[in-house]
Amino acid sequence: MKTHLLLTTLALALAARCPLRSQALPEAKPESVGLSPERLARIGAAVQRDVDQKNIAGVVTLVARHGKVAWFDARGSADREAGKPMQKDTIFRICSMSKPLTSTAVMILLEEGRFLLEDPVSKYLPEFKNPKVLVTPEQGEPYTIPAKREITILDLLRHTSGLTYNWDPKLGQLYRDAHVSSGLEPYKGTIADNVRSLAAVPLLFSPGEKWNYSLSIDVLGRLVEVVSGMPFDQFLKTRVTDPLGMKDTGFIVSDAQLPRLAAVYTYYDGKGLQRFPAAGITEGPFSYTDDYVLKGHTLFSGGAGLFSTAGDYARFCQMFLNGGELDGVRILSRKSVELMTHDTLGKIGPEQGFGIGFGISGVKAPLTELGSPGQYGWGGFYDTLFTIDPKEDMIVIALAQLHPTGGDVIEAVVQNLAYQAIAD
Repeated sequence: MKTHLLLTTLALALAARCPLRSQALPEAKPESVGLSPERLARIGAAVQRDVDQKNIAGVVTLVARHGKVAWFDARGSADREAGKPMQKDTIFRICSMSKPLTSTAVMILLEEGRFLLEDPVSKYLPEFKNPKVLVTPEQGEPYTIPAKREITILDLLRHTSGLTYNWDPKLGQLYRDAHVSSGLEPYKGTIADNVRSLAAVPLLFSPGEKWNYSLSIDVLGRLVEVVSGMPFDQFLKTRVTDPLGMKDTGFIVSDAQLPRLAAVYTYYDGKGLQRFPAAGITEGPFSYTDDYVLKGHTLFSGGAGLFSTAGDYARFCQMFLNGGELDGVRILSRKSVELMTHDTLGKIGPEQGFGIGFGISGVKAPLTELGSPGQYGWGGFYDTLFTIDPKEDMIVIALAQLHPTGGDVIEAVVQNLAYQAIAD
């Protein structure tokens, strides 16, 4: 009897610590959180106009303030050909919106004392020892020279590592020749295989010299595996997404989730809106597909591989606004959140504000759209975007599935319309 009671108590304690939730965040009337319902309705009108003009198939938008959802809307189609309307719980490939979650996983291990941010990554991933930098002279063959120093964990977190992406004009073909994946295509191998291949290619510049968007966060996914002793997808699930109740966020869409996965579209001038080709798209040395979140895929890309919903991602964003916790579950300390959400580049990026996992607006240059200095967020390759604003205590999320976009800017429009709805 005592054993039964002990097990029951333990189960209840675990359930309280990692509850299974299905809601996004609590909902509230816009007026109660200082937003105008009439002005918020402009978001729906703008999205509907974009859908009607066949610039985009469909969009899910969400605005939360003071911890409550004041606007949550689904417009258009999740799959035009199948006649499937967009729903609030539609699942999206969030691509580079994976990066903040991976960065959070790294910071969890930092808080456990597993490493320092100034540690060279080669201490844990020896394949990055003694890095080389590619030199491409105006005449003659390219050659390599020793980097001025090694890549640190902080370099990876803030994109000052010297790594790049497959579309880079100097290193893109070398990445392709080495079978380095961007994470946006099927890959016969693991994150360990991909990072090992990446480490064998020269760097674009010596670490710490400049900011360059890159596969750095994919390397961090492998770092998490090595340091924690747990596969990256399992670490992210057990330490981030499950505790936050993000039940529709992961790397491989399940059979039960598959009907809710949005189709991807392209928009080319002269062709208009079309379904993404089954064979994928190749642009020089860079290739991408829409099936990398399906069963059979084995690369858990920390920089691009996750799928999610607007409701799930809102929970992740709210955790940051709350200083690292949500519903009594603490993921990060307040000090880690502070570090992640302030500019870490300094003079390295005189115009680029970037923290750890997030771009930061209005800290290096004036804002160019409605918002607040210090707001942070990022976007994804297939037309997704989120913004977290500590000053206004607000979250804005817009999710679509479109690339190339044909110049569509509905996500930026949604952000402006969310801010113009503030009425307090």
